[in-house]
Amino acid sequence: MLPEVIPMQEPEPATSERKLLSSGRYVNFGPFRIDQQRQEVTRDGARLKLQGKVYQVLLTLLEKPGEVVTREELRIRLWPADTHVNYDANVNTTVNKLRQALGDSSGRPLYIETIPRKGYCLLVRPEVSDKSPFSLFAKSEPSADSSQASPQSSRGSAFSKSDFWIVLGVIGLILAGMLLGAGITRLWIYQGATMAPFPLAIIFSRPSAAAFF
Repeated sequence: MLPEVIPMQEPEPATSERKLLSSGRYVNFGPFRIDQQRQEVTRDGARLKLQGKVYQVLLTLLEKPGEVVTREELRIRLWPADTHVNYDANVNTTVNKLRQALGDSSGRPLYIETIPRKGYCLLVRPEVSDKSPFSLFAKSEPSADSSQASPQSSRGSAFSKSDFWIVLGVIGLILAGMLLGAGITRLWIYQGATMAPFPLAIIFSRPSAAAFF
């Protein structure tokens, strides 16, 4: 009995190489952040427009940071076996588009280095996490209760200050009224004291009515 002949298949990247990216939703390197679920790449919060194959090249490089990703691996990742294209030219074009999107260059590479006659190497090591950037802002923002309590407390302090000035003004008016009343009373007494002798003098200076009888 002849053994079963298994058709030869092209090699696929090992699944262990993808464990790094599968351990979390978000991938960070440099100023870039990748949302694998939404397949979005952002730089300092600004979204980058990457075509499908350019995005796949980036993921392939991120799966093997510091290691050489051969051109054959990229070809297998980007095109099916029955696709008839100029693989070398298309790989070069796709990698150049990725470099342009990242602001990188082949002469002075910051992220992607060309390995002559072999492939490409990612020069940075990514960090993978499940923490959304918005969760950090949510933690730093005050809660609804505290945000409502702070205006109330500020209003209470504002009211207390206004009440203080109102009370102080009322006290000032009362004191001013008392001083004014005291002044008027003193003036009235003074005028009464100075005017009192004149009527008496007039009365006593008039001839008595009994003198005529």
